[in-house]
Amino acid sequence: MASEPEFLSDFGQTDPGLAVLRMAALIAEGAADPDEDTLDLLFEQVEAGHLVDADPKQMWPELIRGLMSPAPSKLIKTLRGCGALVEILPEVAALFGVPDISDGEAEVDLGTHLMKTLDEAARRGASLPVRFALLVMNVGKSDSPREHLPVHYKHVERGRPRIEEMCARFGAPAECKDLALLALAECERVHRVTKMRAGPVAMMLERLVAFDAPERFRELMMVCACDYCAHAGREDQSYPKAALLEIALKACAEIKENGSAEARQSARAEAIALAFRSQRWSSEVA
Repeated sequence: MASEPEFLSDFGQTDPGLAVLRMAALIAEGAADPDEDTLDLLFEQVEAGHLVDADPKQMWPELIRGLMSPAPSKLIKTLRGCGALVEILPEVAALFGVPDISDGEAEVDLGTHLMKTLDEAARRGASLPVRFALLVMNVGKSDSPREHLPVHYKHVERGRPRIEEMCARFGAPAECKDLALLALAECERVHRVTKMRAGPVAMMLERLVAFDAPERFRELMMVCACDYCAHAGREDQSYPKAALLEIALKACAEIKENGSAEARQSARAEAIALAFRSQRWSSEVA
């Protein structure tokens, strides 16, 4: 090849299966896209079967490196371009070509949208759990019945065991698994939340562990914001539903934890309703 990329020196020093993922991660860290010679080299390693016996737990550090890069979409693009994505992350590879519909947006390709969400997360300096959640939270949509597309009935039920299996396969830390499962169950509900439903908002905050684990709640808001802002025309917008839920959470700050759960939820709903009436919200939030 005319000019060998610097990172190809890693190839001879690493298990060939791991080297494919390492190269893809290094490409994601660099400014340039992979050239045809590099993709051909990676393709040869995939075709030779080097990924078949590679230990996913040893792949995890390389996967983290790519996900935490400035352009994680290039990790996915490179792996897909050389045929490695279907070997390493078959659940993610299956999303390409699958249509989806989202709040305020026409059909999008799930795989393409996934890459945009990851780059949005990188732009915001998001944590690994946030980026991992964006990577896996839609894996239950890959085999939705075609007659229902672009709607994905029961994708949460299909997605949960797949995410759990992926986390076990790679040995992902608990914080990655917990946020991914929370995003799977709640992200689309967060997109639909409105200021007119104080009672359901109070119950949502409970499900989102906003009172007991505020840091995880903030990370979930980051996941939802990246998903929202990855759509065309929203790149520099703030995420209105996060602002709405933040107002609701602050309204509940003075409510005591003692007393029955029912009384506490009622008090929270009343506080949220009062806070919402005191704010002027645009039609975008509602």
